[in-house]
Amino acid sequence: MTDRPAADDMAAKSEGALPEGEAAAAAAPEMVPAAQVTAALEAAAEFKDKLLRTLAEMENLRRRTEREVNDARVYGVAGFARDVLAVADNMHRALGTIEAELREHADGKMKALIEGVELTERELMKVLEKYGVTKFSPAGEKFDPNVHQAMYEVPESDLPPGHVAQVIQAGYMLGDRVLRPALVGVVKAAPKAPPPSANDNPPADSAAE
Repeated sequence: MTDRPAADDMAAKSEGALPEGEAAAAAAPEMVPAAQVTAALEAAAEFKDKLLRTLAEMENLRRRTEREVNDARVYGVAGFARDVLAVADNMHRALGTIEAELREHADGKMKALIEGVELTERELMKVLEKYGVTKFSPAGEKFDPNVHQAMYEVPESDLPPGHVAQVIQAGYMLGDRVLRPALVGVVKAAPKAPPPSANDNPPADSAAE
């Protein structure tokens, strides 16, 4: 008579069972080829490099945008400011034509008119300064072609050559840029001494006699 319980146990064990080699392979982790690992590392490095480059480009774009916005805010009024300077120049010239004697003997209405024009000129300069426009008059300074425009040379002056002796028209700066150069007269450079000629040095024999 067959031992049925023992047979049933063996059948139960055999169901779903794997051969010995396959069972060992299933239990062990799957081995990835070295070439795939290398390719994955290279791809990761490439993606990291692209990411860093993108981040750097975004940072440069942010800085450039901030600089352009700041320049537009500071220098965007350049054209308008130049037009206003023409008005300021005309007011300054008009006030300059009024002699001291006329100011002194002017009646009340004339004095009020002169004071009103002077007040308007001061207010105009305050508004220009509010928007970064500053006036400069370089009298006595060393000539700088970046901010000065020489109109003529002054032959004699107490100043050394190459310095501004006279200011014809004041200059203006907008921020750190030249809005309008100052028109100036510059002290003329001293003439160069002619080089000594051979006749200026007599021969040693002649000098001895």
